[in-house]
Amino acid sequence: MATDYDAPRKTEEEMNEDSIEELKARRHDKNSGKVDEDEVEAAESFELPGADLSHEELSVQVLPRQSDEFTCSTCFLVQHRSQLAAQKNGRLVCRDCAA
Repeated sequence: MATDYDAPRKTEEEMNEDSIEELKARRHDKNSGKVDEDEVEAAESFELPGADLSHEELSVQVLPRQSDEFTCSTCFLVQHRSQLAAQKNGRLVCRDCAA
């Protein structure tokens, strides 16, 4: 798009008047009177499938560490021996933490 740099420019007063006129014109728009919706209220109205777990009780059987497993000294997760990356100063480290 070509710009005519020799054309007279608007002063700040003219620009302010234009913006006031635009605001007056927008006053009558349908959406201008609409108040923003409260995000918390909107989020409470959403219902996710299977989200109500308040009456559920979890039963998980916890097994002790097996003979072919180790506990990583960095992330403290129990890993299979195949995940053993290194033994640093007598500490066992998994592949994820060694990377």
